[in-house]
Amino acid sequence: MALSVAVVIAARREAERLPLLLADLQQAPGGKAPCSWIHEVLVVDGESPDRTARVAALAGAAVRSCSPGRGQQLALGAAQSEAPWLLFLHADVRLQPGWQQAIERALSPAITPKAQPCAWWFELAIDGPGWVLRLLEAAVSWRSRVGQMPYGDQGLLVSREFYRQAGGFAPLALMEDLDLVLRLRRLGRLRSLGVKLLVDGRRWHQQGVPAVSWRNWRLRRAWRRGADSLELARLYNASA
Repeated sequence: MALSVAVVIAARREAERLPLLLADLQQAPGGKAPCSWIHEVLVVDGESPDRTARVAALAGAAVRSCSPGRGQQLALGAAQSEAPWLLFLHADVRLQPGWQQAIERALSPAITPKAQPCAWWFELAIDGPGWVLRLLEAAVSWRSRVGQMPYGDQGLLVSREFYRQAGGFAPLALMEDLDLVLRLRRLGRLRSLGVKLLVDGRRWHQQGVPAVSWRNWRLRRAWRRGADSLELARLYNASA
């Protein structure tokens, strides 16, 4: 069976940055035609007050809409897509050179036997200079590799079969990525694609790496202790 991937992007208020990601998906190495194995690009807009849905449609993406909440947005995108492989991305990331080849390698039968459930993530790269950010990137890579705990801003490549086996994204207001990853790692393996995914560094630059890291750790701990995701999302948005 030929490789076929549906790209699912959750977006809200991303009219400025989303076009950059959509352009990355359409740009092939060496100026060649876009990779033929992208079956569809589906942007699920969370009722954005800006032109997010409009710019996605103008770029050629299929657009769906639902109430805001990344978990339910990604779940809707997965349900309404058709390809046997799913690539979940946040709207404010940038794909880096080599990403197509990395996916092709990962999904080749020699690397990924059908009997071995597996999902893949990108290496985190935070936009901006500074040794503190590089240290954070190294810590994220260690957590993802050793702890099998990549987060949503690192992307997620997974077969539809494995995604369904794990139960898919829950309609959580926050922690939808951690919730799914915990279920995936109980059933199989999570591996690095070996290429970077560039994420927006504004929150780290504006609030400082220690403050952002401490806030995120407290929110994750609260969720794993049973806190309501809606309340956690309110706290997250209030401090963002």
